[in-house]
Amino acid sequence: MSKGYEKLLQILSEIRKITDFKPKVALVLGSGLGEYADKIEIAATVNYSDVKGLPTSGVTGHKGRFVFGYVKGVPVVIMQGRVHSYEGYTTEEATVPIRLMKLMGAEKLILTNAAGGVNPEFAPGDLMIIEDHISCFVKSPLIGENISELGERFPDMSDLYSKNIRSAIEASAEKCGINIKRGVYIQLSGPNYETPAEIRMCRALGADAVGMSTACEAMVAKHMGMEIGGISCITNMAAGICANKLSHEEVSLVAGRVSDSFERLITELVIRIG
Repeated sequence: MSKGYEKLLQILSEIRKITDFKPKVALVLGSGLGEYADKIEIAATVNYSDVKGLPTSGVTGHKGRFVFGYVKGVPVVIMQGRVHSYEGYTTEEATVPIRLMKLMGAEKLILTNAAGGVNPEFAPGDLMIIEDHISCFVKSPLIGENISELGERFPDMSDLYSKNIRSAIEASAEKCGINIKRGVYIQLSGPNYETPAEIRMCRALGADAVGMSTACEAMVAKHMGMEIGGISCITNMAAGICANKLSHEEVSLVAGRVSDSFERLITELVIRIG
C-alpha cells in the first residue's frame, strides 16, 4: 500500500468515527454559494478542523466543513467551503477532500466557484457551464508519487468535464428558466486578483472565466475516475474588462444575489444525475 493511500485511509477512518454516511454525489460550493448546504436534509456534519490530517479553510464565506445529507432523496456530501493552495497548502494537499469524497462513495462530482468574467459578453450574475479548463499556471496535484490504488500515472483529460453532466446542467437550466452560458475556465494561483495584462493573456488563451480553484480539483477527481461537472458563477468582470476595483465583498454580494437561481439549478441537477 502506498504511503499516500494509507494517509487518506487514516483520515477517512477519522471521519467514519463521526459518520458512516455514503453519498452518491459530491458537491463543492464556491465563495458566496455555501448557504445551499444549510438548506438540504442534513444527516451529519464534519468540521475540517476536527479531523486530524485534513487541511482547513480560513477564507471568509467558507464554513470549512463536510455536510452529509439528502437533496430530494439523493444522498450527497457537500464541501461547504473549499481549501485553496493560496492559503499555504500544496495543490496536492488542497485536493485531499476531493479524494476523500470519492473514497466515501461518491462517483459524481459537481464543482462550483465564483469567477471573474473574462469574456466581455458575460455579465455579473451569469452562470456558466465549464466546458473545459486551463491549468498551466498552477502546479498539478498529480506531481509526485502516483497513488496507484486510486488511478493511473497518466490520466486522460480529453473529457474532463463530462459531456453527460454538461447536458444535464443544460437541461436543468432550461427547466428552471435560467439562461446559462458556456465557456472555458482558467485557474490562476491567487490570492491577488489578476492584472489587466494577465486578463488579456487569459482571453488570448481562450478563457471565458478566471478563478483560484476548481481545475486542480477536477484533475484529481478525473484521476480517480469520477464523473465531473462544473458551474461558474460570474460575480465580477475581470480587471481591465470594466473599470471597477475588485473585492471579495463584491464577489460574495453578487453570489448572494443569484443564490436562488443557483440553488434551483443545483437541486434539479442533483436529481438528474443522482
